[in-house]
Amino acid sequence: MVAFSLTFPSTAWGLESFGPWSLVALRSLLAAAIAGGVLLAGRVPLPERRHWAGLAVVAGGVVVGFPLLTTLALRTTTTSHAAVVVGLLPLTTAVFSSLRTGSRPPRAFWAAALAGAAVVIAFTVRQSGGALSAGDLYLFGALLVCAAGYTEGGRLARAMPGWQVIGWALILALPLAVAGAAIALPFEPVRLTAHGVIGLLWVAAGSTFLGLYVWYRGMAGIGVARASQLQLAQPLLTLAWSVLLLGEDIPPAAPVAAVAVLVCIAVTQRAGVAAARRS
Repeated sequence: MVAFSLTFPSTAWGLESFGPWSLVALRSLLAAAIAGGVLLAGRVPLPERRHWAGLAVVAGGVVVGFPLLTTLALRTTTTSHAAVVVGLLPLTTAVFSSLRTGSRPPRAFWAAALAGAAVVIAFTVRQSGGALSAGDLYLFGALLVCAAGYTEGGRLARAMPGWQVIGWALILALPLAVAGAAIALPFEPVRLTAHGVIGLLWVAAGSTFLGLYVWYRGMAGIGVARASQLQLAQPLLTLAWSVLLLGEDIPPAAPVAAVAVLVCIAVTQRAGVAAARRS
């Protein structure tokens, strides 16, 4: 969650130096270079043919779709408003997981998940003044594709290590990243700044590779639906980083929302454990 919570502030920094299409393409290129080096060093064999369709969903969702849509959204909205996506993502991921894997979390799980999502949505909408930005369609689209990528990646992480899941997904998306960089860089101005370079490096190495590696490993261990609820804490972490890195003001309701979200997380985890023991 720490790695993911820095994604929006780092993207905002990256947009100081790069256009949205260039930033996403370079992010994928750098992350693919890291993944390729690790895969080569480990002499990892190619995935089985039956896994490639799932890897394509991961690539389309978390390597291409979510970064592109959220980067486009952050051109017209703040990082705190974009946290609405992260607030809804746990619930959406749990729904996708239920449909894809056939899992049936108990009612207490769903009640706590809905309550946590409601707290996060209310907090972020209030923090943004209740106004909907022009980037909302991008954000809701990002929500859907990311939930699909998380669900499929969590399923694949049961058959191969999490770092291989995101590694091969990045390699699969590499041709798109190369084409995107070749097309975007000549048309979008590049103004290198320290913030811009740091932002690019973090979203490539921290958010895309390292963050997804540990995330998929965790999802394989405790299940997609339960792991997704841990993301309820991500919007509040993102807001904290936005204050420290971007200079945004701390909303007065932040401590109350933080406690409420943590309570919801505790309930979802307890409900998931109880259901697993009964099954």
